[in-house]
Order: sequence, then structure tokens, then C-alpha cells
Amino acid sequence: MKSPVRAAARSSAVRALAALLLAVPACAAVAAERLVVGAAFSRVFEQAPNGEWTGLGVDIVRALAARAGDTVRFQLYPWPRAQAMVAQGQADILVGAYKSPERAARFAFLDHPFYRDRMVFFARAGAGAAVWAGDYGALKQVPIAAVRGWHYGENFDQARSGLQLSEVPRLENGARMLLLGRVALLAANERNLQPVLAQLNIVGRVAEQGPALSVQDGYLAFPRQPRHQPAQRRYNQLFTEMLERGELGRMARKHLVQVP
Repeated sequence: MKSPVRAAARSSAVRALAALLLAVPACAAVAAERLVVGAAFSRVFEQAPNGEWTGLGVDIVRALAARAGDTVRFQLYPWPRAQAMVAQGQADILVGAYKSPERAARFAFLDHPFYRDRMVFFARAGAGAAVWAGDYGALKQVPIAAVRGWHYGENFDQARSGLQLSEVPRLENGARMLLLGRVALLAANERNLQPVLAQLNIVGRVAEQGPALSVQDGYLAFPRQPRHQPAQRRYNQLFTEMLERGELGRMARKHLVQVP
């Protein structure tokens, strides 16, 4: 028969060990360097000429990673490649993706977005009568530029096959095509387009036209592979807590980014 004293001591030791394990942060077991990827999105995910990373998405990821006990490494890629890397589990976090049914099948999005954009058509200023008033059927003979890999909303996707659409690798390409008259409309958002117009020295020569195509919210997204699920759940919890404390609004005001 076991000694009651010895059994009690062993039980006490087990309870102490359990309490110690519970006291260790959950992130300690999965702490890692996270590869964070995206395309250059103005005020959301950018790298300055001196190499410094800036933007609302950068600040959020850094804050979440610090609280999770992780380190982060940022990389810029063409937007389709950045999406493919995360979908295939070659990178850990995708910054700034709008949600769509197709993307929801490829990525594990956080529950809450961190910024909002209006997707609109832009035309040359003074180009004449507006060609876009909300009816995609009226655009069948109108050449349009759109950025490859961008999501413009479900209505745009449904109309896509009937449009004269030129997909460009970068927004700069689309802006140049618009100014040269190779397309009549450019699908974009003002947040990303304005710095491009300034860079090309054509501010004032392009104007928004007609109603918005859609309103899109941007998210952080993770791979869907099982090995990435603990990190996605942890960051989801931490980001929800960030929202509850009002931290997102303060960060967004710093970067002049609209939030949902």
C-alpha cells in the first residue's frame, strides 16, 4: 500500500507542474520567425529606399508578433506570387488581401479586417462624357485596365468575361496606358493610385468616374495547411484583443488609412 504522505506529496507535485505549464504562454511552444509577404500597397505595406518597412500592416504584424513571442521578416513580391507563396505554405502571413470566395478557399483569414478601400474606375480628366454609370453592359466596347491579381468585387468578376480587359502587372502600367489613351478606364483604389500619379507627375490628369465598383476590406491571411493553424488562431486572438482596446484606430490615424 502506498504511503498517504507520499501519495499526497506526489499529487501536490503534479498539481504544481500543471500550474507551471499553464503559466507558460501558449506562444512559447510555437514561437518562430514568420515570413510576411505582400506587394507594395501605399500606407499599408511598403519598404522605403533606406530599407525601412512602413505601413499600417507592418505596424500591426510587428505588434502581434511581439505579443506572440515571434520574430518577423518582411518581403515584397508581385501580388500574384505573394498570394501563391502563402497559399502553398511557403510564407506565413499575407498582408492586405481582400476577401473573396476563391481566396477564402485558399487562405485562412483573420476574423476581422484592418483597413477599407473603395474600388473605382478612373478616367482621363476632361476625356468627355462619362462611360461608366454603374452598368457593366455599357462597357463591352470600352478598353479597361485592371491590375493582375487584384479583387474588384463579385459584380466585376461576374462581368469580367464580357469586358475588354487588359491585366497589367503593376498599377503604374495601367496609369500610363490610361494617359496614353490605350485604355479608357483604369480600375483601382485612390489610396494606391494617388502616390503613383505623384510619382509619374500626372496629378490632376486622372479623375474618378461614376459610382464605386465595390467596397473592399483588407485582411491578414495565413496558409490553410494544418501546421499553420496554431499561429493563425493565436494571431486571430491577439488581433481581436487589439481591436477591443482601440489600438487599430490609433494606428490607422498615424498612416491615414480608413478602417472598417
